[in-house]
Amino acid sequence: MIQTTINKLPNSELEIKGVLEAGVFADYEAKALARIGERMEIAGFRKGRVPTELIKQNTQEMMLLEEMAQDAIYDVYPQILEENKIDAIGRPQITITKIAKGNDLEFTIVTVVLPEMDLPDYKSYAKKENSNEANKKEIVVSEEDLDKVIMDLRKMRAGQNEDHDRSDPNHVHEEESNPRLVEEGAGGGDSDENLPEVNDEFAKSFGPFENVDAFKSKIRENIKLERETAEKDKVRLAIIESIIKDTKGDIPEVLIEAETNKLLYRLEADITNMGFKMDEYLKQIGKTEDDMKKEWRPEAEKRAKLELIVHNISEKENLKPSKEEVEKEVTQITEMYKDADPVRAQAYVEQMLTNEKVFQFLENQ
Repeated sequence: MIQTTINKLPNSELEIKGVLEAGVFADYEAKALARIGERMEIAGFRKGRVPTELIKQNTQEMMLLEEMAQDAIYDVYPQILEENKIDAIGRPQITITKIAKGNDLEFTIVTVVLPEMDLPDYKSYAKKENSNEANKKEIVVSEEDLDKVIMDLRKMRAGQNEDHDRSDPNHVHEEESNPRLVEEGAGGGDSDENLPEVNDEFAKSFGPFENVDAFKSKIRENIKLERETAEKDKVRLAIIESIIKDTKGDIPEVLIEAETNKLLYRLEADITNMGFKMDEYLKQIGKTEDDMKKEWRPEAEKRAKLELIVHNISEKENLKPSKEEVEKEVTQITEMYKDADPVRAQAYVEQMLTNEKVFQFLENQ
């Protein structure tokens, strides 16, 4: 059906030369004609309703062959990767080297592959950080910590009540009718007597709590969990920083570029959320997108290197999420975000779960 010859190139690239048999290539004609027909307009026929024979008569032979080649290569490329166990990344460069009616289709694909990194003894690195006494801090939630959170919640609730009162056209504020109170700072919401009392009613306004004690217990639990997560992240960072420092290997440019683009998209999203436009922001700081990318290159290289390290460890230790784990997370994402692309969601989930499994593995050394 398809013959392939694979050659290694410099910079983690592979050259795949493929030959698809003429009979198999011819099977793609119907699909190609259908797609051409979707955009063809002929008098007397609605768009997308043109008969196949008419589509064929009104389509140049080379245009049809190129559509067929596009479909064929789109189908066989994943098969080539799977059969040859190739870890390809990024968009491949495809060149059609021979195409003619009734002939085999010949093509060349150049793709970037995930390189083997020269990793240090990551298990011993992880063990060293895990045994570090500085990373074994006991998490204690004090009364002061608890009081601070409760005070913030009281102020928040008071602010919400104040906004609600102000929206009532029949409500007259004492401070508005008495300038002296405004001058003296009364009604500012920060003094204790102006805040809601911490009682069972107050606790129940934040969720299904039986009483104040249950409410405070949950707050303590959340504070502790947040601090434990921060400590865990600190240890994870220490482990991975030490591994990154002593890992050797070439990082494909396509990965660095992808990480740079992620940083750029994140900045653009943040700026948009603040109500600004990206071009206005860049003009204000006197920089271009290329300037930002150059500044971010060291960070992008580090992120790309981390991605390669995680991938290499996951392969060596067989740390992969199960099909069920991936499906569960993808379902949650697609249900929450109706416009989410299922293919991208799956790639994101697989990466996220793999990362977590690798970090858990390192934590347990």
